[in-house]
Amino acid sequence: MNQPKVVMIGLGYIGLPTAALIAQNKTYVHGVDINPNVVDTINAGKIHIVEPELDNAVANAVKEGYLKASTTPVEANTYLIVVPTPFKAKNEPDISFVEAATKAIIPLLKPNDLYIIESTSPVGTTEKMMELIYSERPELQNQLSIAYCPERVLPGNVMYELVHNDRVIGGINESSTEKAVDFYSQFIKGDLHKTNARTAEMCKLVENSSRDVQIAFANELSLICDKANINVWELIKLANKHPRVNILQPGCGVGGHCIAVDPYFIVSDYPMESQIIGKAREINNYKSFWCAEKIQTAKLQFEIKHGRKPSIAIMGLAFKPNIDDLRESPAKYIAQKVLQNANNEEYFIVEPNIESHKVFKLTGYKEAIEKADIIAFLVAHNEFKNTNIGSDKVVLDFCGILSNK
Repeated sequence: MNQPKVVMIGLGYIGLPTAALIAQNKTYVHGVDINPNVVDTINAGKIHIVEPELDNAVANAVKEGYLKASTTPVEANTYLIVVPTPFKAKNEPDISFVEAATKAIIPLLKPNDLYIIESTSPVGTTEKMMELIYSERPELQNQLSIAYCPERVLPGNVMYELVHNDRVIGGINESSTEKAVDFYSQFIKGDLHKTNARTAEMCKLVENSSRDVQIAFANELSLICDKANINVWELIKLANKHPRVNILQPGCGVGGHCIAVDPYFIVSDYPMESQIIGKAREINNYKSFWCAEKIQTAKLQFEIKHGRKPSIAIMGLAFKPNIDDLRESPAKYIAQKVLQNANNEEYFIVEPNIESHKVFKLTGYKEAIEKADIIAFLVAHNEFKNTNIGSDKVVLDFCGILSNK
């Protein structure tokens, strides 16, 4: 492999597709990940995550020599930070991975290099990393281009959206913004919108917080309709006939690495001002608890009615339909909660998008539906939509499988 032009730190759900996209454009990419198994998998031309079209992109990029992975960075011209930013106790954002990734490349930086953070980050993170870099390399003051550009892709369609979605790009100064825009314009067909780093950071948080608030409204409706004996799916379908109403679909909560996490970055820094955002998080978290309680109640009612313990199918573990991603999944939480309250019932845990799980013993969806007395649909996977369910089954539909057929 020739001298890499780009170092990609973090080869997960966003970093690896982005690295593959850049490599597809005949640019040498050196990918970095702390997991040796991930590195070995990629260097073998294979992938460790499920994402359509990614396998071919990685295989071709590795075969042609444009993509190589390692556990350590090397010198390049452009450095992209695409590492996790989880939250700590009390839902405070944790930027330690961004900081560690930045420290790893500081010795490699040279004048005119471009440094970009793509990781979802609290407002001010890019400026903090700038200060960190210049504190250790003061001779580089004003000689680097530093910018923030958040990803905004949908799992399951990442390879297309990386190319065609608009991007918001904000530098620490105008020249940094321009250089980052020039970089992304080589690979992206969507419009590139220029701003400053703080606005770009907040933009990412606001986008996902807006989604969270809208989902919270739908989930709150589902709680109200349950008490009012109204089919929430029918209600929303009818309400959405209004030309200016577009209510989202309720579910068993909100999960994933973005919508379930990013609002806390705002709430943590601006607790008094973010009342609606904070309340939406509470509602969506409560919905998962409510679903677990509904399953527990159905279990007890079945036992009283039939004089025996039921078998229960938990349908879905991913945080959204038709993916293998379980990060912050409300369905996974519900499964854990239900199993904690188990009392010798038989459980069938179903997730058709993964082969195995280190905690749950998985069952095929057809077998689970056939054998279970109680079927709890948590995720609207395609496999679940055309199944035949006997009239003797107790069905708890938390994701609209039956109503949206």
